[in-house]
Amino acid sequence: MSEPAGTQADASVTGESFLVRAALIAAALAFLTLFLFLPLVAVFVEAGGRGLEGYLAALSEPDALSAIRLTLLVAAISVPLNVVVGVAAAWAIARYRFRGRNLLVSLVDLPFSVSPVIAGLVYVLLFGAQGYFGPWLRAHDVEIVFALPGIVLATLFVTFPFVARELIPHMEAIGSTDEEAALTLGASPWRMFFAISLPNVKWSLLYGVLLCNARAMGEFGAVAVVSGRIRGLTATMPLHIEILYNEYNGAAAFAVASLLAGLALVTLAAKTFLEWRYADAIAAARHS
Repeated sequence: MSEPAGTQADASVTGESFLVRAALIAAALAFLTLFLFLPLVAVFVEAGGRGLEGYLAALSEPDALSAIRLTLLVAAISVPLNVVVGVAAAWAIARYRFRGRNLLVSLVDLPFSVSPVIAGLVYVLLFGAQGYFGPWLRAHDVEIVFALPGIVLATLFVTFPFVARELIPHMEAIGSTDEEAALTLGASPWRMFFAISLPNVKWSLLYGVLLCNARAMGEFGAVAVVSGRIRGLTATMPLHIEILYNEYNGAAAFAVASLLAGLALVTLAAKTFLEWRYADAIAAARHS
């Protein structure tokens, strides 16, 4: 009996020889080792070049502590705001059909297509001393550019898509059957939202929060423009690393970089776990 055409096509696609598969895997591993693993190892090796005492001294230096506090504060402000706005945007896109829906989807993706440096320049143009709102802000003693509000605004812009973009496909996959059933049984909209909607998308929500937080802590371009890179005041960890490196203080720069890299590794481990749970949740939704 002859095999179906689809089976023959699948065999032709996946029927590479062992040598071909081994060569492709070896090339991928070599690339990852050369361009990802070795640089990461080099960061930790250079960070420990002056020993534990020198490493702790670099991290406990006042400007380094200020950069760490500022980075965590910006992430603590921008991530929850992005969660609220991202959930609202995902809910509107996944649950409703309305005029302008495609435009809203495009606006969600806008930060992916706009350079972070341009985003930072836009905020300077709007809120800087010579910007459109600069005179009014100065007259009312309000500081946005070269201060915490400007850094938060720039971070909000570049991190906005992550939560919404993870929630939209999951919400569309699970549909609204459970929510409609809850409303039919007498649940209020808010109770339905917190008891049904959020638990159904919890893994994709956590995955989006994780990506949003990682980008918030590591953002450089937009923050560099709006912060003014004022050492000890408006310099986040990425900016502080650049300042130290430009001053030829490589050991301290790599010490702070190792802390940021450590946070990235923790994020990667959590991302791997959430990807596994997220994939299971999507598969369960599609088979329900």
